[in-house]
Amino acid sequence: MIVRVTLEIALRQEFDYLVPEALADRVEIGTRVKVPFGHREVMGCVTAVVETSEHKNLRSISRVIGTQSLVTPKVLRIARWIAEYYCCAPETALKSVLPEAVRREKDGWKEQLHVTPLTPPEPAAKLTKRQQEIVDLLRQRGEMPLQQFAELAETTAETVRRLEDKGYLRIAQKTMERDPYANEQIVPTQQLILSAEQKVALDAIIGALAQCAAGLKPAVPSSPTFAPPSRAQESAFFNTVKTGGGGEVRQGFRRDGGNTFLLHGVTGSGKTEVYLQAIARALEMGKGAIVLVPEISLTPQTVERFKARFSSGPHQTQVAVLHSHLSAGERHDEWHKIRKGRARIVIGARSAIFAPVDPLGLIIVDEEHEHSYKQEEAPRYNARDVAVVRGSAEDAVVVLGSATPSLESYHNAKKGKYRLLELPHRADNAKMPIVRIVDMRQTAKKQKDQTVLSPQLKEAILQRLEKKEQVMLFLNRRGYATSLQCPLCGYIAQCPNCSVSLTYHRAEQKLCCHICRHEAAAPTVCPEKTCRNPAIRFAGLGTEKVESTLARLFPHARISRMDSDTLKRKDDFRRILGDFRTGKIDILVGTQMIAKGLHFPNVTLVGIIHADLGLHIPDFRAGERTFQLLTQVAGRAGRGDVEGEVWVQAFTPFHPSIQYARKHDFLGFYEQEIEFREQLRYPPFSRIALLTFRGRNEEKVEFTANHFRKELDGLLTDFPDLTISGPAPAPLAKAEKNYRFQIMLRVGQMSRLSKRLNEFLQKAQLPDDVLMSIDVDPVNLQ
Repeated sequence: MIVRVTLEIALRQEFDYLVPEALADRVEIGTRVKVPFGHREVMGCVTAVVETSEHKNLRSISRVIGTQSLVTPKVLRIARWIAEYYCCAPETALKSVLPEAVRREKDGWKEQLHVTPLTPPEPAAKLTKRQQEIVDLLRQRGEMPLQQFAELAETTAETVRRLEDKGYLRIAQKTMERDPYANEQIVPTQQLILSAEQKVALDAIIGALAQCAAGLKPAVPSSPTFAPPSRAQESAFFNTVKTGGGGEVRQGFRRDGGNTFLLHGVTGSGKTEVYLQAIARALEMGKGAIVLVPEISLTPQTVERFKARFSSGPHQTQVAVLHSHLSAGERHDEWHKIRKGRARIVIGARSAIFAPVDPLGLIIVDEEHEHSYKQEEAPRYNARDVAVVRGSAEDAVVVLGSATPSLESYHNAKKGKYRLLELPHRADNAKMPIVRIVDMRQTAKKQKDQTVLSPQLKEAILQRLEKKEQVMLFLNRRGYATSLQCPLCGYIAQCPNCSVSLTYHRAEQKLCCHICRHEAAAPTVCPEKTCRNPAIRFAGLGTEKVESTLARLFPHARISRMDSDTLKRKDDFRRILGDFRTGKIDILVGTQMIAKGLHFPNVTLVGIIHADLGLHIPDFRAGERTFQLLTQVAGRAGRGDVEGEVWVQAFTPFHPSIQYARKHDFLGFYEQEIEFREQLRYPPFSRIALLTFRGRNEEKVEFTANHFRKELDGLLTDFPDLTISGPAPAPLAKAEKNYRFQIMLRVGQMSRLSKRLNEFLQKAQLPDDVLMSIDVDPVNLQ
């Protein structure tokens, strides 16, 4: 038996090993193994079982790690696609599909002493009154951890052990499962009656589920002797389907992308109820489901809604959670709960797309437009696009949901590559909130100082507080002030490592860089030796200043702030959102983590401060991002019985992104923006690969980028539609002491170019102190 192993070291190739006869029945695709490599042993994963090898004198694997294979052939195929399409090492892609807590060599299970009641032997040993009380309590409560039982019985472990000696109970080590939601009280809910629009959407999804369940075979054989097909075989077998971000999906069963839906529903239209009922139908068919949410802050509320629906009744099943705020032990146990088939619904952030759900029937990507689905370090995959790939590979239905779809996804739907489902009205005929825009240029002239809240927004907040209603204020910038500057000499406090100004955080009295985390004490006078002006001042504003201003204007209001500075502990998300839901907070101030997905019926006013903050960055998606953010934030208002109101403060109030968001007019925005994209040949009319060079020596980085630009010109012969721009300094020209230069490539189809870029990357000979990265389908051009 010969296996192909991918090692956990970056070598960009697989190695063949023999399998000792004693281990043959324990080795299959996805098995973790320890293998000899040079003079040491390294961890690896079996990625293929082959009949022959072109190499002689093969070494044998040393041992098998664990009792169960961790990567199914289906998920392994996704890892291969990620490595090829996103230009990264296969071992890097393989690591991404397995949480670190699962990859460890040492078993990650937690064992704990448990105490179990027994029927005493005859003749039974006599007990004191106190001992009898302890035994009676144990029989009443049943098996439980020894320490917990000793505390409950108000006794010691030693006293309990004496009862074991007398035969009344047994103490033994037992694996303890760590559940991050074990202490949550979940109240079961029932299915809601759907509107006509929701029913049409659900019926379409159910129809696709039924079609998939009818017998179309997945492209990946389940046989443990599966070896990756040759490129010629793969090309002959697969055809091409587009993903939202432009990735090509190779699949063997649908020519029209008919198992992918784009559910375009306005905020509050009941998309989640459609998801819940679609999952219930998938469970009836014996299939599992994966639900992706873009922000960890959305996970507690989403988990609560899904656990409430599936905690009882005919569709009862465990719901597993996967995201980075879990402890390593919790991630380990949740992942194995899925792998063993005990949890058939998985909720999580982008990495949850690799959850080992089998068989998989439904993948839901909520807020599919969100850029947080894109990973910023290798492998630089987009979870939304990987969802479409996995849905095709496993013949599962994929539902991309959003009130503000990405232009790429909506374009695919308009072209028939996805099936478009529309929910144009809010559930229960609730009205969309009224959006009012404040021209802050006029306000600044009247008040002659830097204004946090306009008079109109102040008055609106006061009225809502008097009615005992809740308010959400949004500003996508944390800290107290965005810069420290001297009005006399023009000095601005800059980060020594990055080309950005330092942000002032008043609570800690410090200046902080949000790129490299450099910190410095806030000076009381201008640091310039020739100036020393004591009137140095802070400019700009962040959420900390908004919170401070609110406390001064509304001293009786209960105010809380939600950004990455305030959410330090693991349970802070749930605690703050729980307090807001139960009315313990009147005004919630936050960054983009409060902008989407949250449902609070008593929120009747939303204020957006500096709505045009993101419009003035060098990125062709700036307008789209602003439109999406404003629409999503506005959608938090008026989700109950009282009509909502939104106040938008902007210095460029007539920008199309703001005006279309004011009217909740996605189609109008799309039609204007898609014309601009087509004229300039930006996605979805091209695919982008961004090459970034970085290093400590600016001249050397620029020289290296120019050299590689000449090398890339050789691609123009094979790719006549290829456009190469740059090299040029990145918008963020210096970060973490590294100077950065970029080359942008635009092409009609990315899969062929990805293959060539992969070859290019492997052959590239870079100076020791210059690094290069390739980002395919980037969402951030900084």
